[in-house]
Amino acid sequence: MQDSAIPDSTRAPAEMARAVRDLMPAEGLFSGQTWRTASGPFRLGPRMVRDLDALGRVLLQFYRSLNLLYRRSAEGREPGWIASVLDQGKPQELVSLQRAHTLKNHLPRVIRPDILLTDEGFSITELDSIPGGIGLTAWLNHAYSQLGCPVIGGPTGMVDGFKSIFGTAPQVHLVVSDEAAAYRPEMEWMAAQLGADRFHVRDGTFSSPAAGDAVYRFFELFDLPNVPGANTLFDLGKNQQIVLTPPPKSFFEEKLMFALLWNRNLKQYWRQELGEGFLTKLQQHVPRTWILDPSPLPPQAAYPGLDLTDWEQLKALSQKERDLILKISGFSPKAWGARGVFLGSDLSQSDWAGAVDGALRDFPQSPHILQRYDKPALVEAEWFDFDTGQPKTMKGRVRLCPYYFVSGEGDAARAKLGGVLATICPADKKIIHGMSDAILAPCSL
Repeated sequence: MQDSAIPDSTRAPAEMARAVRDLMPAEGLFSGQTWRTASGPFRLGPRMVRDLDALGRVLLQFYRSLNLLYRRSAEGREPGWIASVLDQGKPQELVSLQRAHTLKNHLPRVIRPDILLTDEGFSITELDSIPGGIGLTAWLNHAYSQLGCPVIGGPTGMVDGFKSIFGTAPQVHLVVSDEAAAYRPEMEWMAAQLGADRFHVRDGTFSSPAAGDAVYRFFELFDLPNVPGANTLFDLGKNQQIVLTPPPKSFFEEKLMFALLWNRNLKQYWRQELGEGFLTKLQQHVPRTWILDPSPLPPQAAYPGLDLTDWEQLKALSQKERDLILKISGFSPKAWGARGVFLGSDLSQSDWAGAVDGALRDFPQSPHILQRYDKPALVEAEWFDFDTGQPKTMKGRVRLCPYYFVSGEGDAARAKLGGVLATICPADKKIIHGMSDAILAPCSL
């Protein structure tokens, strides 16, 4: 794959790391969070960079197709079970809102997949329409570029991309809930870069944008009871008095969208709406995914790709057979930050069985998904230990987070890659996410 974290600059590792640290904003970027400083960008091979650059177009079309599928299902023009499972556990007011005619074509303006690098290529495990890390990745690109390292997206690709999603709105309000407060510093940094006279970071009580303003919703829909201003903002968005992104559509926050992609009953739909090429591309890189629905199957039926006739048999699989991820689909505080995620091969039989029982029990309110686990490949990365004053190498596993920014309307909308964040976790960590002993680095060619 030609991927590595070898320093790109001629600077010595100590000089590079200290320079990066000195460029850090005094307020930080993540509240209370730290990471290991890379000696240079994480380098990707030309083919991987080309694939990432082209992926935004594919994912935008997938979002368009998912949006249409939900709407048709709700209207009875596609099977009703689709909208039903996507709406499970949601309050009726939210279901009615996301079906509003004025919002029917609204899509998320930021698309961020979570991509694991594997020995065979790469695996797209999730899509996030309200991702953290926008400001962090923008700052990393800016900092390493300033120190002579070329990065994907360039020094301002993230900032320019984020700005582009708001069009010509005179004022832009970035509404950050208490649940997402750890990300407030990066949003404040972004606002400062974009101009504090136009961009403003607000808390969850904000409810008074002027007509024509834009509002960026940096809170998930499960958290609405703790965001007092949300309903007013949603009414203004529904009545087209403001630009609201991402739209209040809970199905864009559900991981089970990948189970729908793999559902054979929907294959013709996906082929028609995505095209054969995009469908093939997605299924090459999205692991096989199932919804843990406890409804009984006929005795002669089995779950495709698993050879199981009921979910009780899932609990009895051997450790080798349990290279499977079990996780909550969405609409829950456990649906982000690697909470509510279970790797079957990393658990005892009893703990795995307990996780399966819990998922089946919670299905009516909180559907869970099962996903094939594509083990990330090992890479060697360099970081600088400020305590010892020495560079260190670490064998680790990599998650890539490319950020795509959607500008334009309707069929003319385009998704542009602004930058790519690499999170390199120690090799003994099975589930990759931001942590204090992870290396965070921008990516370069």
